Amino acid sequence: MSDKSIVRRDFLKSTVAGFSGFFFLSANEKKPGETIGEKKAAGNKFLFRTLGKTGFKLPAINMGVMNSDNPNLVRAALNGGMVLLDTAQTYQRGTNETMIGELLQGRPRDSYVIATKARLPVDQKTGIYPAEATEEAYQKKIDTSLKSLGLDYVDIYYHHNVWVRESALYEPIMKALEKAKKAGKARFVGITTHKNEPEVIQAAIDSKFYDVVLTTHHFKQKHYVEVREAIAKAAGAGLGIVVMKAMGGKQLQEDAKQPIDPVPALKWVLQDPNVHTIIAGFTTFDQMNVDLSVMRDHALTKSEKAHLQWAASQVGLYCQSCGQCLNQCVQQLPIPELMRAYMYTYGYRNLREAQDLILSLNLPAQVCTDCSQCPVVCLNGFKVSERVRNIVRLRDVPADFIG
Repeated sequence: MSDKSIVRRDFLKSTVAGFSGFFFLSANEKKPGETIGEKKAAGNKFLFRTLGKTGFKLPAINMGVMNSDNPNLVRAALNGGMVLLDTAQTYQRGTNETMIGELLQGRPRDSYVIATKARLPVDQKTGIYPAEATEEAYQKKIDTSLKSLGLDYVDIYYHHNVWVRESALYEPIMKALEKAKKAGKARFVGITTHKNEPEVIQAAIDSKFYDVVLTTHHFKQKHYVEVREAIAKAAGAGLGIVVMKAMGGKQLQEDAKQPIDPVPALKWVLQDPNVHTIIAGFTTFDQMNVDLSVMRDHALTKSEKAHLQWAASQVGLYCQSCGQCLNQCVQQLPIPELMRAYMYTYGYRNLREAQDLILSLNLPAQVCTDCSQCPVVCLNGFKVSERVRNIVRLRDVPADFIG
């Protein structure tokens, strides 16, 4: 048996063993800070939770709008009982905020909650900001978001995509957010993290500055216990907890004969009362209705638990971002970010977001061409060089071909 097979086998054993030890709460038991059937969705008896010290009472699932450019779908989500819309300045190359702003015209401002986000360029290997990442540059990001949305303020403005403590506490960005809050441009400020989540969440707690944390969290995470513990600490400190990628990046697996059911994946996250809401990246009306149904009944059945245990062993598209691959790669490629672009392409079918991410990485002209055999052993079982060669082709596709 090869070394790669042994590493892969041990990884899966640890993941499934850890999952089998996870406690499942009774979803029918009302937790502190929960209400059923807020006035917004009185007929639906949705589960509502309070978003930490913000005081926002939100349905347990809301809409992450990154992958949707359909205003009718967003409108249906709001009409169906969702309240929070999560977007970002870069989503769909800046048009996502504009689309949302246009469809919100005429709606009472207190009938929805808007969260958006931005980041400044960082060193892709270290996650540290360079000197040119200034307070003024970030202030411009905030003002651009408000202009695109056509709003005087947003409810939450996030410091986006942070994965090291030093950047979470980066003073120029924190100052820009503080000024935006004092000027009434943002009611609350938050931080988002896709990897190394416990460290970033702890930094958010220690800062005594952030109001909300938006974090990756799902049943396929190898370190889900550490993430859950960090979430509990943050919620205990009064921070609002929003979860993204609740289905492990995408519910459909690339090569699986049986797709992962999104319903138990969503329910698994909601078993934790410290999670206040999930932003779900649905792109169809059928997917939206599935999400709405979970808020009416989020108790996990015996068969759903068994399904999740099976699904935890599937390779899928979600990169664990463990970073072990980085020192193995001869070219020192930012492999976790490339795997995220791969997921955007083959999971979300969001070529624009994938291309933008790839172009931001400043990759060498020749990628994965000099190694006769790839030395990278992926703990998740990815064929790294194959996926990298596949996804980097996007940088040569004209942007107007993608749309």
